[in-house]
Amino acid sequence: MTEPHVLAVDQGTGSTKALLLNAAGAVVSRAQAPLAQYHPGPGLVEQDAAALLAGVRTAVADCLRDTDPRAVAGLALSTQRESVVLWEAATGRPVAPLVGWQDQRGTDRADRLVRAGADEEIRRRTGLPLDPMFSALKMAALLDAHDPARARSRTGALRLGTVDAYLLHTLTGSPLTEIGNASRTQLLDLATGDWDDGLLALFDVPRAALSRIVPSTGPFPALRGLPPLTDGTPLLAVLGDSHAALFAHAGWRPGTVKATYGTGSSVMTTAASPAPADGVCTTIAWSTGRPAYAHEANVRSTGRTLTWLADLLGTSPEELIRAAAGADAGDVTLVPAFGGVGAPWWDARAVPVLAGFGLETGRAQLACAALESVAFQVADVLAALPDARQVVADGGLSRSDALMQLQADVSGVPVARTPQHELSAAGAAHLAGLGLGLWTTGDLEKRADSDLRTHTPAWDDARRADTLARWHRRLGAARDLGTRAQPRTP
Repeated sequence: MTEPHVLAVDQGTGSTKALLLNAAGAVVSRAQAPLAQYHPGPGLVEQDAAALLAGVRTAVADCLRDTDPRAVAGLALSTQRESVVLWEAATGRPVAPLVGWQDQRGTDRADRLVRAGADEEIRRRTGLPLDPMFSALKMAALLDAHDPARARSRTGALRLGTVDAYLLHTLTGSPLTEIGNASRTQLLDLATGDWDDGLLALFDVPRAALSRIVPSTGPFPALRGLPPLTDGTPLLAVLGDSHAALFAHAGWRPGTVKATYGTGSSVMTTAASPAPADGVCTTIAWSTGRPAYAHEANVRSTGRTLTWLADLLGTSPEELIRAAAGADAGDVTLVPAFGGVGAPWWDARAVPVLAGFGLETGRAQLACAALESVAFQVADVLAALPDARQVVADGGLSRSDALMQLQADVSGVPVARTPQHELSAAGAAHLAGLGLGLWTTGDLEKRADSDLRTHTPAWDDARRADTLARWHRRLGAARDLGTRAQPRTP
């Protein structure tokens, strides 16, 4: 192969994927390495950071098994975002398990900050509500456990960061982090695009432990230690996974709302400014020297709900989706508040609720209720994005015709499904290819609009309102039960 190729690596919650794209943007090779998740206690979600790095190396090697590495013009990287790694600066060795983005160990510290009246100022500066999903609370908890006096982190001997920062340090030797990922930590001031000293003091995270913030296109040092790529291969672009998916949808166009149906779900649209918005986050999606802002709503459990129920019933998520397609949940409602509920409610103490079931309830009804919970949660966040003209869907669950039609019905917004299912990797590759001159933004817009299948709303307003009212009653019960069952720490 003589034409330039882009290798894209998407390090996600459940696996690392690698795609090799040619100069026309077509995928010519792909590989995947799984990544396990552990739950050592209630509300705790961890992964093995060393296994994560090994998975990146495995995916890259497998993807390039039949390719001359010299054909790779550069690498693009997308990563899970709010998850946190603590590692030794000198060796790159992880000091503790990775703390996953779903982890809730920061709930009590968040409550103390709310009682201190800090939550509104945090949201004003960062665009993010005070919630354990974001990195700062996890960072503080990791340091409390492994560097309580902050002695090693204040000297920079211990490094702390999101997955992109860990991979950049390990694979380039430089302490860097991409600005979009940094904007998810709750330590970055959106107005300045830099770490905020007041927020660092509030969360007790030393600046010396963090990496230097750079745009999504760097410049980054060359790669090393990622065979079969030769040392010196350029790293061209880094994005958070949901930001990369928005880029793949050409989401810079007004009115386009990206909905990724993964382990959880990210619903995102670009924004004109960093001004906060009710019920949703304001974030930096990417920067090529000037930040592109976005409004985002995060749903904690969508695909994870299906895998949980499949494990419980001894079947597969695919079987549940097939069963749900021909079923009616009736009055059965599942509120999958595993670790609370995210946007637009941001209630970390909500608990899971299954309501409306009886002795006659079977597997198909439960499957349908689980699938409905996905559509209901996304509909709630779409209601907080009033300028949405069309939803463009990606992720594993977007393959379900039943779910996509239900999403259009309950939200009242057309849902267009892309035939591509590796949008995060593709989006990072698209940004890298722009820098190489392989394609233009116009080319990317045409690519994003090709082969879309659109589901249009079929319900009338009365049916939509009645269905969502049932959902909101059960959601309210989940939040009320959580408040009573988990009293706040005095």
